[in-house]
Amino acid sequence: PDSIDWRKKGNFVTPVKNQGACGSCWTFSTTGCLESAIAIATGKLLSLAEQQLVDCAQAFNNHGCSGGLPSQAFEYILYNKGLMGEDSYPYRAKNGTCKFQPEKAIAFVKDVINITQYDEDGMVEAVGKHNPVSFAFEVTSNFMHYRKGVYSNPRCKHTPDKVNHAVLAVGYGEENGTPYWIVKNSWSRLWGMEGYFLIERGKNMCGLAACASYPVPLV
Repeated sequence: PDSIDWRKKGNFVTPVKNQGACGSCWTFSTTGCLESAIAIATGKLLSLAEQQLVDCAQAFNNHGCSGGLPSQAFEYILYNKGLMGEDSYPYRAKNGTCKFQPEKAIAFVKDVINITQYDEDGMVEAVGKHNPVSFAFEVTSNFMHYRKGVYSNPRCKHTPDKVNHAVLAVGYGEENGTPYWIVKNSWSRLWGMEGYFLIERGKNMCGLAACASYPVPLV
């Protein structure tokens, strides 16, 4: 489709969350993506546990509050055999010991799809046909002050080694000839457009097409 917004297609996107003073954006991008994929597949919208990923996913090259990647977090959920819900493993915004209880897992992954590097059209196809997609990009200081409109930055970098923030593409569209992504952030609803932002689409803006991925849920 020319445009899509999964927030408007049904109850498929959880409310914007807040990562707090912990570099755990990757966990929110991951849970947001899996939450939406499961909701689209089953009609049931769950809220999943970021804290489990913070505490337990180290073996998959993730580092709790010091950062990680959604693609690796999806692999962790796949091999760990499940992710618990927010209510049984609440978010604490700091590193902790792993308290995963397999019998309380409510979300499962059967495959991880890594979109080909720099294939932004592949991202469009995935979001248009399947579900929201996790991606990472380079945040520079001017992005912190974003309020509304389509974000574009000619000075940010475009390579995977420079990306530093993971988020969730929940749709895409076009405004006055400028194509954009609709993106869910994890800096609370007080930031941006009620927690969301738009970023220019089609130019690998700030490296957003460098490492995009999504899970195939086991439902």
